[in-house]
Amino acid sequence: MKPRRKEKIKWSPDLAYVVGLITTDGNLSIDGRHIEFTSKDGQLVKTFKKYLNLKVKIRTKSSGYSNKRYPHIQFGDVVLYRWLLKIGLTPHKSKTISSLEIPNRYFFDFLRGCFDGDGTIFSYWDHRWRSSFMFYTAFSSGSLKFLQWLKNKINRNLDLNGHIGNSGIRGNFILRYAKGDTLVLFKKMFSSKNIPFLRRKYEKALKIFQINTNHNKESL
Repeated sequence: MKPRRKEKIKWSPDLAYVVGLITTDGNLSIDGRHIEFTSKDGQLVKTFKKYLNLKVKIRTKSSGYSNKRYPHIQFGDVVLYRWLLKIGLTPHKSKTISSLEIPNRYFFDFLRGCFDGDGTIFSYWDHRWRSSFMFYTAFSSGSLKFLQWLKNKINRNLDLNGHIGNSGIRGNFILRYAKGDTLVLFKKMFSSKNIPFLRRKYEKALKIFQINTNHNKESL
């Protein structure tokens, strides 16, 4: 991406995915120009760079909570910055972000970006119910309003009812979807193989789904 963008920004599946990444792991600098993205996963930063056609180098940045350094990229683009402001993103957004102007057509590409950024899928055996295999998809945020908006958007599009609660980390909330809803969500988020996604999380989900399939067969 050139520093002085001339073309008009248009929504696309890939851009919606990148907006999801910025919404979760990105940051708008207070200077009104620079956009940053940091992730523990190097592949995700490379994907971010690829789909924005950036020429800047990937460097490392220390975490505010530890001495570890993570892959980081920063670039200047006033037009993109102002466009992100227009759809609802702001500097220091982690606690203040609420609703965003995401077209329904691209919402699940955006959601996949949110999942790859601050989302997770986890599973466990619940021995209270004949060794039932349980799994959940979860989206975390420091903003309760953002998760409420996300929950309402998913409900309007798929008629799924997630649950919002405390994540266990002070000042952080989590939106969870149980196994049946998770399967529906993944079908919508990963509707094609020719899309950007974080391979590590996707492969983890596939393993969980396979365990569930095998368990269901054994229960017959």
